[in-house]
Amino acid sequence: MKEFSIIDTFFKQQNHQRKDVLLGIGDDAALTVVPAGQALVTTTDTLLAGVHFLPDAEPSTIARKAVAVNLSDLAAMGAEPAWISLSISLPTADEAWLSAFATGLAEMTRFYSIQLIGGDTVQGPLAVTITAQGFVPPEQALLRSKAKPGDFIYVTGTLGDAGLGLDLLLNKVTVADPINAQYVLNRLHNPTPRLLVGTSLRRIANACIDLSDGLSSDIKHILQASNCGATINVDKLPLSKAMRESVEPQNAVKYALSAGDDYELLFTVSEEQKGKLETAMANTSVSFSCIGQLNGMSNKLEYRLNNQVIDYQATGYQHF
Repeated sequence: MKEFSIIDTFFKQQNHQRKDVLLGIGDDAALTVVPAGQALVTTTDTLLAGVHFLPDAEPSTIARKAVAVNLSDLAAMGAEPAWISLSISLPTADEAWLSAFATGLAEMTRFYSIQLIGGDTVQGPLAVTITAQGFVPPEQALLRSKAKPGDFIYVTGTLGDAGLGLDLLLNKVTVADPINAQYVLNRLHNPTPRLLVGTSLRRIANACIDLSDGLSSDIKHILQASNCGATINVDKLPLSKAMRESVEPQNAVKYALSAGDDYELLFTVSEEQKGKLETAMANTSVSFSCIGQLNGMSNKLEYRLNNQVIDYQATGYQHF
């Protein structure tokens, strides 16, 4: 198949439609409308075969994850998603692969009410790049730079499951219970962007970030941007039943602090806003845990176990 046949067959015809898209796929560029009083939030992520997914991964899974990780960035800004663009590099125009990929992409656009508005298709090593755009009132955007000493540190969901799932996929660990094994693999392949949480945290959280490279790495971005320090209570890290039943406690902590691909939200909230946080989170049905507190010690990250400082050299994922 030729490039434009691929675009028409697999991406244009299955596309979800939005009223704020005046012109989508098919021209040199898209025409879209940003609602009055809203700021446009834009993020881009690339998934590479052999780095972010195994070369033989299911195409529909690749598509769903590529969209989800971008929507997670929008969630961390408190934004509502609207549009995505897709740039895909393919070794060959495999119609069966493309059909499965397009099905996964269409599932995500329908579920999250977003529209694919354009992109590019080239021949080359397998890689998927998504650019996602959404809206947020400018004064309500969640930033990394607004955290304050004294803020409490929270995370959504449970931590480390995707990392355990990856090690299971690579045969680095064994998970005896098949239900637990399926759970951590699903957490790896199908992350859930916390979009409702993100919008609920507007006017409540001071700072927010999504956990893509591991808590120990990602929280440092907030500390640097806000010129704060932090204490993390490792005994407060939220661990799933699958994690607790599958690995030793010290390894569970390592996964929770260092493994990437969780795509949960880490955010900071002042003492005065804790009541509002409880109410807002109750309406999302998403679990959340307080795991520590910020302080005025610039960029210093400290770990405690049972209120005792411990020497723990946790590092998250880094590309270079």
